[in-house]
Amino acid sequence: MTVADTLAPRAVIGVMTPAMNTVVQPELELLRPDGVTNQMQRFRLGGDNISDDLPDEAAKLMDCKPSAIAVGLTTDAGPGGPGKLKVRCDEMAKQVGVAVLGASGADYQALRALDAKRVGIVTPFNAKMDAVVKANTEAAGFEVVAIKGTQAPSLPEICETPLGDIRDVFAQVATSDCDAILQVGTALPVVALIAELEQAHGKPIVACNAAVYWRTLRAIGITDPVLGFGKLLEQH
Repeated sequence: MTVADTLAPRAVIGVMTPAMNTVVQPELELLRPDGVTNQMQRFRLGGDNISDDLPDEAAKLMDCKPSAIAVGLTTDAGPGGPGKLKVRCDEMAKQVGVAVLGASGADYQALRALDAKRVGIVTPFNAKMDAVVKANTEAAGFEVVAIKGTQAPSLPEICETPLGDIRDVFAQVATSDCDAILQVGTALPVVALIAELEQAHGKPIVACNAAVYWRTLRAIGITDPVLGFGKLLEQH
């Protein structure tokens, strides 16, 4: 682990997120343990490789000597998307020399840590895209017993989803016989609601931004429980 500066005696974590995403940065700030700082870099989506400028932006981020990079992006709404993101992250890890963790893969690792097999899913998408999310999640080895989206009309407008709408969708999914509820779409603001939702519905919540930060912390050896944001960060 690289100790980079006075404010980060334990670690600097690099965080990358799509340029229009205004949710990842403040949500991950909520989760920082003492002695850790998050340093941001943005990229633009598009192209056959998810983002054509992602490697160049990652190289710039390495100037601040992060111990690892968390990519605040889920690709579950595209056919084979999680696998494509993993390939991209693995390529970048070889390029920059530190672990690069994507949110889609972190979601699956979090569900396994919680021993969840039957999964309910909350998305910001419509029914057509939800069907792709369901297929990707089942391909990862989980049984999807319920899925519901907030149906944001565009990617930028996901960030504007009212919290009441998010609560309503979680309540609908929670009525299913699921072991845990997974939320995909890193622009959907859920992290601050995790504890409330777990208490209300009696099921663990895997919010994608919390999952990728959890996975990144554990990858660099920081095992502190992060209190107030659900079972995953408190107990695993």
